[in-house]
Amino acid sequence: MPKRVLTGLVVSDKTDKTVVVRVERKVKHPLYGKIIRRSKKYHAHDEGNAYHEGDTVRIEETAPISKLKTWKVVDRIEVGKTPEAVEV
Repeated sequence: MPKRVLTGLVVSDKTDKTVVVRVERKVKHPLYGKIIRRSKKYHAHDEGNAYHEGDTVRIEETAPISKLKTWKVVDRIEVGKTPEAVEV
């Protein structure tokens, strides 16, 4: 059985070897038919602390690593802007 692969945005990288990835999907409202966004957060394993807040990453399902972590980061799709790089 193939492993599930999802794409999302890193919303937190504060914990050691872990990133929190928000995955958004669009669904049609059952009654009104409007397309609405639904999101879910996944804790993913990041062995080298290489991914940071704002990055777009691909995550893959894996055997449980801890209580919350059952995903691991496969690769970075897009580098996010760091707060220092954004000009005010």
